[in-house]
Amino acid sequence: MQQSGATALTEPTRGGDPKAPNGRREGISLGRIAGIRVVLAYSWFIIAAFTVIVYGPVLEGQYPDMGIAAYYVAFAYALLLLISVLVHELAHALTAKIFHWPTEKIVLNLWGGHTQFEGFTATPGRSVLVAMAGPAANLALAGAGWLFILAADPSGVAGILSNIFVWANMLIGIFNVLPGLPLDGGRLVESAVWKATGSQEKGTVAAGWAGRIIVIGLAVWFVLLPLARGDRPDVSLMLITVLVGSFLWMGASASIQHGRLRSRLHLVNAAALAEPAIGIPESSTVADILRLSPQGTPVIVLCGPDGRPAGIVSDVAVASVPAGSAAVTPATAVSHALGAGAYVPEWSQGQELVQFLAQLEGQEYAVVDHHGRVTGLLRQSAVVTAITGKEMRRGGRAKAQNR
Repeated sequence: MQQSGATALTEPTRGGDPKAPNGRREGISLGRIAGIRVVLAYSWFIIAAFTVIVYGPVLEGQYPDMGIAAYYVAFAYALLLLISVLVHELAHALTAKIFHWPTEKIVLNLWGGHTQFEGFTATPGRSVLVAMAGPAANLALAGAGWLFILAADPSGVAGILSNIFVWANMLIGIFNVLPGLPLDGGRLVESAVWKATGSQEKGTVAAGWAGRIIVIGLAVWFVLLPLARGDRPDVSLMLITVLVGSFLWMGASASIQHGRLRSRLHLVNAAALAEPAIGIPESSTVADILRLSPQGTPVIVLCGPDGRPAGIVSDVAVASVPAGSAAVTPATAVSHALGAGAYVPEWSQGQELVQFLAQLEGQEYAVVDHHGRVTGLLRQSAVVTAITGKEMRRGGRAKAQNR
């Protein structure tokens, strides 16, 4: 649920192989640390190549005797950054374990990394502690590196990498405490507003706007002011500013949207959103359907021999059956199948219901009471409308409701 600049703690997901939602593998499994699965995303190799391309020539210019070895040192710099981010993420995950938040995995990627939890109950205080553990770990690494330099006074490549390690961890630690999402410091803003208003959603939206303000500040400081002074722009610095700013802006915008959507979760209630429906055995006929639902209301749900919802009757198909054939036409001939397990208790609501529906196939779900009797039919479009305030169009797109 939490996000940060070099890192991000994201929404709960289901476990399994390191695959993206589209079914493709998201990266290379690096095994487990303290029981937490670590995945190196393929996108990390982009930032590694960028580091070598940009920093290699700089090293070669500063240390001409290095020659091609400067590029190997630049790659070692990328690996040190990777290790620093991994420690950052582990700090999040291990701190979360104290509060019994189950960690699903750590993913190291183009933008640093993120930690995914399977599900947890957060409070303002716990949220801040878990978020701040990451930057604290990087500052601790910077301190350890500084002590090493004082004690060993390394020279050559060891000295270069030691200094880089210290400054990189200082930068990661300080940058991530800036008060705006998706940076870790955004949790300070979120928790403060959450504590004051009693609404985490309002806190998330406020922290997202704070993140946007930070992006604007970075753009003014590193791009607009130098240009206004007539300074010659540093192409590398401007490129990094644009890339980081774009990432932060997208993360801040996503946080704002996420907060707004979560604020509407209370509207997602299976009983309230369902259309009236009744269940009848699959062995019924079209005549039985017409007797129970002559005008197409309530919706007719067919139930299998075990009493579980199995299909939904189509009004169009029923209307196409000749009157003389209604008594001998099976109900299954005018229905389409429900997805496997596509039924929910009528008391289901909120985030729990949304997460459950996300695991089911299809876009229609039977609603059942405590006795397993069908009482309604819940459509995916009704859930989407409740959460977003927009009606679903054909093809899955949404349009704003007229209110």
